[in-house]
Amino acid sequence: MTRTVMCRKYKEELPGLDRPPYPGAKGQDIFEHICAQAWGDWLKHQTLLINEKRLNMMNAEDRKYLAGEMDKFFSGEDYAKADGYVPPAQ
Repeated sequence: MTRTVMCRKYKEELPGLDRPPYPGAKGQDIFEHICAQAWGDWLKHQTLLINEKRLNMMNAEDRKYLAGEMDKFFSGEDYAKADGYVPPAQ
């Protein structure tokens, strides 16, 4: 049986992650309050931000920026979007 969580992002009970995606308290918080779908959506958005804003994951400031955007993404706040990005037609 799939583990479900009350997702902070989508405000409904959805299948959760199999394990915490980060070490420590932040990973545990994501594990307990973010659904697998929201995590997948974040990974896609994170990749877009890294590529479009040319973030360097070896740079502590870029990692800090991305972590802040992740918090905004999951909490429903206004988060950074890639400038001029147009999603492909479905």
